Amino acid sequence: MRRYPGGPPISVLAGANVVLVGLFSARDKEFGLTLDLLANSVEAHGGRVVSQHVQRRGVSDGGAARMTEPFSRRTLLSPGKAREVAQACLAAKVAVAVFVNPLTNHQRAVLGDLFGCIVISGEDLFAPVR
Repeated sequence: MRRYPGGPPISVLAGANVVLVGLFSARDKEFGLTLDLLANSVEAHGGRVVSQHVQRRGVSDGGAARMTEPFSRRTLLSPGKAREVAQACLAAKVAVAVFVNPLTNHQRAVLGDLFGCIVISGEDLFAPVR
């Protein structure tokens, strides 16, 4: 897993195959727009979006009470969705996974090891350059 002091540089996107990943509440009806905006930003930084993966929370019975919580503190995603994204990353030779959601450094490390690529958050694309 590659680590960057002060956060990952957005230059990792230039020429890279990228997957977009987002955890959304079932109440969020505009999740497609959010993914489109993130895709536009990735492409503006030179990345190629090869797939998008959405994990919905609160869709099943009993999930409404936990609608805004992640499935896992380590990965945000359910184990099945995390495996699905990891397989997509391997198949498409993905270099960067960009999450809609904010991520902790621990989540970036765990997801990076699982996906076999650099993992950043969409907020990294909009952060001021230091």
